[in-house]
Amino acid sequence: MAAKKTAGKATKKAKAASGTKKTASKKAGAKKPSAKKAVAKKPAPRRGSVTGLDKSVEQFRDSLERSVTLSRDRLQEVVDDAVKRGRMTRSDAEKMFSDLVKKGRRQTDTLLKELERLIKQARREVGGRTEPVRKQATQAARRARKKLR
Repeated sequence: MAAKKTAGKATKKAKAASGTKKTASKKAGAKKPSAKKAVAKKPAPRRGSVTGLDKSVEQFRDSLERSVTLSRDRLQEVVDDAVKRGRMTRSDAEKMFSDLVKKGRRQTDTLLKELERLIKQARREVGGRTEPVRKQATQAARRARKKLR
């Protein structure tokens, strides 16, 4: 058993020594001066990068995921059932129902306004990107018509 322990220690020492040699060789390689220093360049903007429109669409999607859609009929059934069971009064149920419907309409209006804003922004971006190509195509068509005359 003592032989195993000493063999184990020898192995650990050998591993430690070999690790030291590797570190020393790494350090020696690190001391070599490099011919050129790497210059940090700004990454070129990619076409697939996230734009303001993409962020807005993500926010819109998040707000849709957080919302819940219930039909008025189903909501009315639940409220009527609560009144029938005696859980709430008819006046409280009507007030709660009308408040929920008003809040739902406001939320829907807000989401629709946001969607319309995103559509306008997307149209502007697409129009801005396609305008130069459209001008070139129009000019080429004019030149072709002139040649045919």
